[in-house]
Amino acid sequence: MDVMYHGYDGGGLEVSGPSILVRKGFNDRVSVWANYYEDMISSASIDVVATASPYKETRKEYGGGIDFLSGKTLIGMAYIYSDEPDYIAETARFGISQDFFGDLTTLSISYARGWNDIMKHGDASFEEHSHRQDWRVDVSQVITPNMVLNLGYEGISDEGYLHDPYRTVRYLDPTSPKGYSYQAEVDPDTRTSSAWALRTIYYLPYRASARLEYRWYEDTWGVQGWNIEAGYVQPLPYNLTVDVNYRYYTQGAADFYSDLYPRANAQNFLSRDKELSPFSSNTIGLGLTYSFGTDMAPFFKRGEISLFADYIMFTYDDFRDVLKGGTAGDEPMYKMDSTVVRAFVSFWY
Repeated sequence: MDVMYHGYDGGGLEVSGPSILVRKGFNDRVSVWANYYEDMISSASIDVVATASPYKETRKEYGGGIDFLSGKTLIGMAYIYSDEPDYIAETARFGISQDFFGDLTTLSISYARGWNDIMKHGDASFEEHSHRQDWRVDVSQVITPNMVLNLGYEGISDEGYLHDPYRTVRYLDPTSPKGYSYQAEVDPDTRTSSAWALRTIYYLPYRASARLEYRWYEDTWGVQGWNIEAGYVQPLPYNLTVDVNYRYYTQGAADFYSDLYPRANAQNFLSRDKELSPFSSNTIGLGLTYSFGTDMAPFFKRGEISLFADYIMFTYDDFRDVLKGGTAGDEPMYKMDSTVVRAFVSFWY
């Protein structure tokens, strides 16, 4: 059983809430799990709040699944339902993994299908839909007794209403006191993305481990990005374990993105979503885990307490901070820092 608290704070957006996960095994062959996850969201990111009022809402997610182990084959099925006032999402997932070659190689394949209903605050007649398909293939290989290598691919296909009903784009308008005006964004109704990842983890002779990951991403909207991440885990005395990591990410812009269009309806597709702009981020993470016995509660076998914190620094190359004012197109470039916190309490029984 895991009980988690998560918190995100950055760019004017705050998200926090609890999560509870319970998993139970039967006869070492069947495992069932159930999860509840809650996001309490307040305010909004700058590309929305610049033209809309801050808001508060709560997203609740319910999930469950079952895993079957037969010989060296593991089969899993899961269903997740997420509900918030203006967005409902359902996802069904199926996965299978198989060990080969004396358990030195593991092949995992999964497929997920999602259905989304999109609404809009203040407009009871607004209702749109989107669908998602997600394919994943992972191959893990034991290279040496101390090293494991993993190659993964993920392909995602989205179709339907794929933009934010609250987000707008801006365009030059000499009749406006600010020098620009706003109109609704328009994204394509299809998007296909591919991501390749190469990961390795190495066990060090003094009971520590080091890991490294490189990932490449591209999609049919023209976004290309890559990240590299390194991590290190070190057990300490008194049942403590420390985990440190660093991640760098960078991407280019979508083909139709612009911070400031030359005129209204300048092209078929329009977006000022900062996540589709060229930007980079640096993440520094630190985690600490404490393992303990449960002498005071004999029905528990053991327990863990974990606290993880990430500090993320975002730098945008073509997204301007209109809240700071200035001549249209010459406002300061936007930057922001975010903090992500996750606290776990885990029990085995």
